[in-house]
Amino acid sequence: MAATVRPTDTTAARTGVRADGPAHVSERESRKVAEQARQSDWSRPSFAKELYLGRFRPDLITPHPRPAPEDARRGEAFLATLEEYVREHVDGLAIDRDARIPDEVVQGLARLGAFGIKVPAAYGGLGLGQVHYNRALMVLGTASPALGALISAHQSIGVPEPVKQFGTEEQRQRFLPRCAAGAISAFLLTEPDVGSDPARLHTTAAPTDDGDYVIDGVKLWSTNGVVAELLVVLARVPRSEGHPGGITAFVVEADSPGITVERRNAFMGLRGLENGVTRFHQVRVPAANVIGREGMGLKIALTTLNSGRLSIPALCVGSSKWSLKIAREWAGARVQWGRRVGEHAAVAHKIAFIATTTYAQEAVVELAGHLADSGETDIRIEAALAKLYASEKAWQVADALVQVRGGRGFETADSLAARGERAVPVEQVLRDLRINRIFEGSSEIMHLLIAREAVDTHLAVAGDLVDPEASLGARAGAAGRAAAFYAGWLPGLLTGEGQRPGAYGEYGPLATHLRFVERSSRRLARSTFYGMARWQGGLEHKQGFLGRIVDIGAELFAMTAVCTRAQMQLEDDPPAVGRAAQRLAGAYCRRSRLEVERLFDELWANTDADDERLAKEVLDGTHTWAEAGIVDLSEGTGPWIADASPGPARAPDVSRRMLEVPGGVTSVADVLGGAGAAAAAPR
Repeated sequence: MAATVRPTDTTAARTGVRADGPAHVSERESRKVAEQARQSDWSRPSFAKELYLGRFRPDLITPHPRPAPEDARRGEAFLATLEEYVREHVDGLAIDRDARIPDEVVQGLARLGAFGIKVPAAYGGLGLGQVHYNRALMVLGTASPALGALISAHQSIGVPEPVKQFGTEEQRQRFLPRCAAGAISAFLLTEPDVGSDPARLHTTAAPTDDGDYVIDGVKLWSTNGVVAELLVVLARVPRSEGHPGGITAFVVEADSPGITVERRNAFMGLRGLENGVTRFHQVRVPAANVIGREGMGLKIALTTLNSGRLSIPALCVGSSKWSLKIAREWAGARVQWGRRVGEHAAVAHKIAFIATTTYAQEAVVELAGHLADSGETDIRIEAALAKLYASEKAWQVADALVQVRGGRGFETADSLAARGERAVPVEQVLRDLRINRIFEGSSEIMHLLIAREAVDTHLAVAGDLVDPEASLGARAGAAGRAAAFYAGWLPGLLTGEGQRPGAYGEYGPLATHLRFVERSSRRLARSTFYGMARWQGGLEHKQGFLGRIVDIGAELFAMTAVCTRAQMQLEDDPPAVGRAAQRLAGAYCRRSRLEVERLFDELWANTDADDERLAKEVLDGTHTWAEAGIVDLSEGTGPWIADASPGPARAPDVSRRMLEVPGGVTSVADVLGGAGAAAAAPR
């Protein structure tokens, strides 16, 4: 796209592209960039994709996956060591109070190998799978959510995962051992004026005559960026001779000349988070540090997130399990009107919600983690569903816990301790959890992302038919493909196993819920088809409809996960635990079925159109009279979006290092212990 050249900008003068990226990007151009970054092929089956198409395929997830015995032994050995270390050395209240994770805590975690949990053993890591990585995050996150975020940002979206998946062997040898040893990494995509619309990316990486790149730009909300040693930076390479250009991913040394961390940001929660504003001014990066190739940056980021997204739901599960424990203990100890408060119906309902929702979150995250480890199915939708579902539900659980605790839920742990009571940081959990509905894709963006994947098959066969810009020939071809596809697909949505009494009988009392899932899956697919037929190309703007479609699928996925998990527990755990798991799963499914029915009703009976019209009136200033009578002290304090023009640093550098990285993780063998440890020892 043509752009203005800034005569005073040597980068712009050399490349003919604005250093701050496109001045204006249309909606269609933004969609095109996002669409090109999607992983468009489906070479492996996906349970969730089939679910949205009306094909309930429990065979893809049952029997519930289990880790290999040796993997389980090694994973549990690490978790035991990690839990012992956290109990002895981590003070979560102090981290929140001081807004900083002590360096010695990070150093101890590095010695345990916590920075290389998923890094293959051949590169100095522990070589554990997604399941045990998720469980490790639960341990870390319940001790300090900021600590969980540090490890998660480093390993889920930082340097290790994209280099492991897309890097060259030389890059793996160069970077993975450092990351496993504790070289903290960060992922830098967001900019002051760029969030979920990457087409607007301003940061540039201009090729040099000698084959390197020079990066200019400003990155915002770079988690770990204040303390990182290595960065994954996404920047726009201008198209030129020999350079296809496009958004490209680079590994950048954080101490490179020209990099300045201008500010460490402060938030309502995760106060120990080392999140900052990072400026790049004429930062030279060797071509050998390009991950993949030019133009692959967004695809690399999105693919990395397929498994990396599971870190946030894992942290959410840990928080909800902690909330369940606190709710049980407090509601059993607190007595009002002659009864434990948990026995009063109003509170009992909240405790039941906390218990069932916590179990469902864990079932979803554990199942998705096992699927990620097996590599036999495509989990891009499952991972996105887990992130959306767990982040929303965990927030509801924490809010319910505040209510169960009453005034003490609003009081800080330090205040409670100061007057002689147990220091329970319920209000902190609420503060820390809130960001998870925004991190790594807000709930609104996740709805759109999942909806796009859910209707992928429809667009593949009928995309040109509903595209207003498609030619007559393209539309005619699409019509033929659509007729052939729907002639075979629609009849299959009329009847299925869910209507056969006794289907899924091996699940005992839970069979009725799986029959409901099967019937609802077909109903969901029919509803999606009706929506496409009704709105055609306008469906993409029916975000309320698409959001409910996604939420129905999320509930159906969660119901399936709890049923398969309870069945596994019935087979593997002591009988009393297995039966209790069945009861908990059944209680969740009964609640979830009501939610699914409500969502189905609201597909067609809602206030979406009224809300959208009213919102436009609000944006246009029609209802400013409703704002009268208040004082807004933020007026005049600054612009809505800070100036992020490229150029030299405007503030002193506030970056720091939390540890000196040794040559390798020296204690991996001790952490894993016994047989198999030698294979995991660093080279």
